[in-house]
Amino acid sequence: GVENSNYLLVTTAGPHILTLYEKRVAEADLPFFLGLMQHLAARGIECPQPVAARDGQALRRLAGRPAVIVTFLDGLWPKRIQPWHCQALGPALARMHAAGADFPMTRPNNLSLGGWRRLVADCAGRADTVTPGLADGITRELEFLEASWPTDLPAGLIHADLFPDNVFFRDGRLSGLIDFYFACTDMLAYDLSICLNAWCFEPDGAFNATKARLLLSGYRAERPLSPAEVAALPVLARGNALRFLLTRLYDWLNHPPGAFVKPKDPLEYWRKLRFHQQVTSVAAYGIDP
Repeated sequence: GVENSNYLLVTTAGPHILTLYEKRVAEADLPFFLGLMQHLAARGIECPQPVAARDGQALRRLAGRPAVIVTFLDGLWPKRIQPWHCQALGPALARMHAAGADFPMTRPNNLSLGGWRRLVADCAGRADTVTPGLADGITRELEFLEASWPTDLPAGLIHADLFPDNVFFRDGRLSGLIDFYFACTDMLAYDLSICLNAWCFEPDGAFNATKARLLLSGYRAERPLSPAEVAALPVLARGNALRFLLTRLYDWLNHPPGAFVKPKDPLEYWRKLRFHQQVTSVAAYGIDP
């Protein structure tokens, strides 16, 4: 993997996951990630748990990289997202936010507004080789976001990467959340907007307002959103669309020949960004302003 490589271990004590952390993961952040999983599980959130060795330590080194063994979660991630998946995700995300409220450690979100200008500088020179006009588009969008980004919304522990392949379902219910290696401290509504982009667009690129309404209403049933959070959703959705566009674009432009991992299409998030640029009211997301 780009951030980590995962292996299934089948043991006499049941299945486990062995994770080796690659160069893009800062080793100094690992106590935060592992401590967070333990903290959330203690508060009833279904997520993997680090397994300690005989000396009481979970974090080890293997093949020259930091490594950990974690417990195995039953379930499968949804290959085709149905409305009920979004309905289940909303309250699960809100409960995770509540469970993380008293986690004592913090970690800045290095892939939020403060880190985007560097990514734009790294990518703009070759962005038009991916599609004409992309360089100007990302530069203009960054200027808009720097002028419009909210700074006073409720913040706390966020997952920051809750894509469908990080959410497991079993027997018609959400069975667990995985891959907390982008988790950080940031605006809670930003985490929700990441899920809007990751879960509520169809394979043909169309936005599904029904899925968005179910996601947002499910979240609000557990944790009400303030009027300022609701009003900020279009800007937050534009921000995380730019974030994933930029990181995918960087990987696309710097993909080494013969690499095992195939880079993800950055234009998927260019199209999502352009949708949110046309949003004039949160009614576009299936909810009342």
